[in-house]
Amino acid sequence: MTGNNILGIIYSNKYDECLSEITALRTMGSVPFGGRYRLIDFALSNMVNSGIEKVGVVTKSNYQSLMDHLGTGKPWDLSRKTEGMFILPPFSYAENKGPYTSRLEMLRGIMGFIARSNEEYVLFSDCNAVMNIDVDELMAFHTDKNADISIVCQRGTLPKLEHAMALELDAEARVQQIAVEPHTSQEVVYSLNMILMKRSLLQRLVNEAISLNHESFEHDILQRNTERLRIFGYEINGFARMIDSLVSYFSVSMELLDPKNCGELFNPDRPVYTKVRDDMPAIYGLGSSVKNSLIASGCIIDGEVENSVLFRGVRVEKGAVVKNSILMQGSFVATGSSLNYTITDKSVAVTPNKTLSGAENYPVFVGKGIVI
Repeated sequence: MTGNNILGIIYSNKYDECLSEITALRTMGSVPFGGRYRLIDFALSNMVNSGIEKVGVVTKSNYQSLMDHLGTGKPWDLSRKTEGMFILPPFSYAENKGPYTSRLEMLRGIMGFIARSNEEYVLFSDCNAVMNIDVDELMAFHTDKNADISIVCQRGTLPKLEHAMALELDAEARVQQIAVEPHTSQEVVYSLNMILMKRSLLQRLVNEAISLNHESFEHDILQRNTERLRIFGYEINGFARMIDSLVSYFSVSMELLDPKNCGELFNPDRPVYTKVRDDMPAIYGLGSSVKNSLIASGCIIDGEVENSVLFRGVRVEKGAVVKNSILMQGSFVATGSSLNYTITDKSVAVTPNKTLSGAENYPVFVGKGIVI
């Protein structure tokens, strides 16, 4: 493992607006996913599985839920006397200015934390990338290419994200050009927003950008320096998805019902860690029917569930039907009710004889604690 020489930085609030329905009361990092996880679990697990011992989690707003989930960092073995996990609240140098508005501003706000660290390298990651990556292999690629900056990337349709980057790579995987938010529907090599570079280089680039009154990390640090710096794209295969909307959150969740995708994401050699909650096993009543679904512990199923993801503590009463849906923790579906292409936030109650039905490209969303 090479991770003990890498400082991990995770942006917990980046792209909150893309999933505004679910992030109204939480950060992107604490969005529930896959029956028992939060999105930040994947970025954290990628880092700690490769031996990274110091991780800073950059916050901006609505991070009470995130702090409750992370705690002291114990599930990820980051509860330590030295190093470990650090929550980095917003800090602005400008007077009368609100929370961070750009990645570069976030970096400026945590430069003190970065400067006090001793690790030689820095690895950045957002929370909306759902993937299981071997950081040791990324580090070996970075060293082998003698790269200044390595960007983890994938081929596919460019996500609809602010500052989404399409990379043009040569035969050696060196980045020749970076297009920021290009208007294209064709397949491209796009950044998964996991970036590795030396800490000293990052400090120099950020200080230069600030002195020139630049505002964008993507435009002013990466795009401007494709010729000056050795920037490489580390292309990965396998299950890796970017969440850029409620529709993509729904579709990526549904992809986990394919055993191949589930096996690639939850690789036993690189476990995905999360906050431990002791609960009873799921209970299936007489006459219940469950097909092709992920059912978390603590669920009580007396009705019919098909092609769905149910989080902890969900109850489906006898005579209720749940299909093609995502029910978050503590949701309740009463007798005679039917849900299809529906996402319920935590602690939603659907009373008897109600019908909620959306479409694959337009799922119905029910906010936290709502009774229908």
